[in-house]
Parts: sequence; C-alpha cells; structure tokens
Amino acid sequence: MGELMGRLRLSGLKQERIDKLTTLREKGIDPYPARVSRTHTIAQALNLPLNEAGVVAGRVMAIRSFGKTCFMNIKDGSGKIQLHFRGDNIGEGYGLLSAIDIGDFISAKGKLFNTKTGEKTLAVEEFSFISKSLSPLPEKWHGLSDIEKRYRQRYLDLISNPRVKEIFEIRTKVISGIRRFLDGKGFLEVETTTLLPVASGAAATPFSTYYQALGRNFYLRIALELYLKRLIIGGWDKVYEIGKVFRNEGISLKHNPEFTLLESYEAYADYQDVAGMVEEMIPSVCEHALGTTKIDYGGSVIDLSPPWRRLTLKEAIHNKCGIDIGEYPDADSLRRVIMSKLSPSDWQIWEEEVSWGKLTDRLLSTYVEPCLIQPTFILDYPVDVSPLAKRKREDPKLTERFEVFIGGMEIANAFSELNDPLDQRERFSQALHDEEEIPDEDFMEALEYGMPPAGGLGIGIDRLVMLFTNQTSIREVILFPQLREKD
Repeated sequence: MGELMGRLRLSGLKQERIDKLTTLREKGIDPYPARVSRTHTIAQALNLPLNEAGVVAGRVMAIRSFGKTCFMNIKDGSGKIQLHFRGDNIGEGYGLLSAIDIGDFISAKGKLFNTKTGEKTLAVEEFSFISKSLSPLPEKWHGLSDIEKRYRQRYLDLISNPRVKEIFEIRTKVISGIRRFLDGKGFLEVETTTLLPVASGAAATPFSTYYQALGRNFYLRIALELYLKRLIIGGWDKVYEIGKVFRNEGISLKHNPEFTLLESYEAYADYQDVAGMVEEMIPSVCEHALGTTKIDYGGSVIDLSPPWRRLTLKEAIHNKCGIDIGEYPDADSLRRVIMSKLSPSDWQIWEEEVSWGKLTDRLLSTYVEPCLIQPTFILDYPVDVSPLAKRKREDPKLTERFEVFIGGMEIANAFSELNDPLDQRERFSQALHDEEEIPDEDFMEALEYGMPPAGGLGIGIDRLVMLFTNQTSIREVILFPQLREKD
C-alpha cells in the first residue's frame, strides 16, 4: 500500500486526505468498515418525534465549524439532514472532526431537536467513519467542457445535481409504468437473444463480434422484431420485450448507437388496435411517472390525454409543404416538384437517387416532424420504407403503418405485421438489392408455418424519457453514454 501511494501523482488536496487517512489508521480507526449499524434512513429519521434516538449514515456535503461546536449536512439516497456536534457531547471524539472532509461517509447516533430556525437536526452523541473520500467533490458544473465531464463521471453528476438524479428516477418509473400497463393487458414479458447470426429487422448498420465457440461472426441486435414474431408464430398471443438494441451509426441529440427499445406484438390485432393501445398507454405511463398527463417540453405545454390527432402521411405533407404526393407517383416527378416548390437549401440530398418512399419520408422528417408538438399519429407509409408492414388493401403502394410524434420527434413506430411469406420474401429481396436490410432466412422459414394477423409496436424509451423530463439531448437520459477517448 505504501509503495503504491509513493508512485501516485497526488494533488495537494488528495495528499492531505491521504495523510488524514493514515492518521486515522494509526489511531486504530478503520476508515472503511464492512458494516454500518444504521437504524433509519434520513427520510425516516426526519419523521421521528423530537428527542427520539436514531442512527443515520450518509455523505458529508457541508461543514461549518464554530470553535467547540460544529454543524454538518449529510445525505443518503432518501434525503439530507443537519448534524450538530458539541465537544461536551462527544468528548475526545470531537478532535477527530478535523479528519472529516466533504465527500466522506459517516454514521451518527443522536437525538432530534429543532434549531432556532426550526430545522430538524440530530444532536450527535457518537459518530463513525464509514468511507474516507480521497478526491474532493466538484463545487459546481458549468460550461461545455463540464458537460462532457458530467457524462464521463456520472457519479459526480448525481452527487452534485439533484435534477439529474430525479431524471433517472423518472426513467425507472417510466419502465415500470410500461410493464404495469402491458402486464395488465395480458402481455407476457420475454427476453430474446442479443447476439444474432443475421442483423435484420431494421435498416441499420450493426456492431459485429466474433463468436469463438461457434467460429463465426455474430451481430448485436438492431431490433427485437423478428424473434418476437417467432413467438407469435409459436402460439403466444401477446408478448413484449424491453431491451437494448445497437446500431453502429451516428450520434445526435436524438440518436445514440446503444438505446433502449420496447417492442410488443399482439395476435389478431391491426395497426388501428395498436394506435388505440398507445393512446392509452403513454398517458398512463406519464401519470405513473409524473402524476399528470400534461408535460412541459421545449417551452410548450403538451397534453397527452386522448384522443390524439390522426393524419395520413399524404395529408401531413400536403398541409405543411403544399405538395400532394399522390399526384407525383414516381421519384423523379416528386423530386422535381420538391425542388421547385420548396427550393431547399440542402438541395444535394434531394438530388440523390433514392426511391419515392424515401423522398416522402425525407419530406416528413425535414418539414413536418419538427412541427408535430402535440401527440399526432401519422398513418399509411410507402411500401419501400416499410418492408415488414402489411399493404393497404385500398392502395397497395402504401402500408398499414403509423408513427407517433410528440414534441417534434418520433416516439413510436407500429404496423399491421406482414404475415404473407411470399410477399415478405419479395420485400426482403428488394431490400437486399437496395443494400438496406439483410433477410433472415430462419425467420422466413418460421413465417411459412403461418402467423396470425398481428399488430406490432416499437417505442424508444430514451426519447420518451426525454419528453417526460424536458431534455433536448438523449445523453441526458442515458446514465453512461459512450464518448470519444480522451487525449
């Protein structure tokens, strides 16, 4: 231990704390005991009657010394409390207070009383060191450089910023609220594989790894869909999974390569049934997490109470862009009217050789999506951007698919699942030709055994938490986001 300490490059403050640690050990005091005899959390202690004894424990957040009396604030996961130390109460132990630094964990036994200002305080009779902090806590956070440090050292962010802790407590409630809702609807939660032999179920670039025991490359899943639909084929009527998915692509305020996804599948349902369930579920989850169905996001008050507005993709684009995509049935004609009517500044991306469906999807994301603040269903997407969705009988160029937009961002994606194995094989072949999606032959074989009509749903948990906590960056709702390596 001593040799290791000698090799460390220590700041002056850290060295002072190590000197205090050494002094405590020389006095026979263990600064890191294995057991703490705590009788109450701080929240419980604050509810005790005055003069009742208790033992609390927590991290020291403030120290104020006045000769033979000293005040400290400590906090645990439930709250914070003020401690009062007097030399005539703790005797020789008073001299050890100088060894306590902000950031240390201590336990304290005493009785509650009210100060002159009415603050409930513990009059300490005994105290113990339970973890000595060697690095000083940061005093405050500000500026761009500190934002990156907050993400790299999230534990310090949680200590210093109560709002951050609140955000992640809300995230936990969101997930538990989703489970409670779906369980109540008779859905069965399942877990499917994370490592896949084929990265399919979405158009995305996968992360790959070498599976030593099987002697081949595998991929981190980019979606949950195809394995959950195997379970519908296998005889379950309602299944869902909440899990991590991975897409080896860019990072933005709304995108992270590793994110949390809910997917659910219900046999004998279609996308209209799923829309009704989403319209019921998201307000229920919000009520569970926040106690209300009205939220403030980006300066707008959003009311999640149903019913939600419903527009077809065609209507949404016509309302915002003045273009009736039905009058331009191929990519070239649609591209020409976009260039003439909208005169986009980023004209290069509109001149790319992409399909008619991709152009409509780009119109939606560029011009319509940012304006969809109140909850809105956009329905009926083109086939070529919806390879797993059932065609509309009225217009086979479109599919029974919807996306939900709230606060100017996509929150959910759903469709009536394609269960025609021949149509699915043809769509996969086209997607492979366009280098968009790799067919999963095992899923195709499963589909040939027959899958009932089903409604499927995907909700991005991270974005839902962003919405409920009024955050504009997805990294604010991910505990440990990946960052570039430090120099």
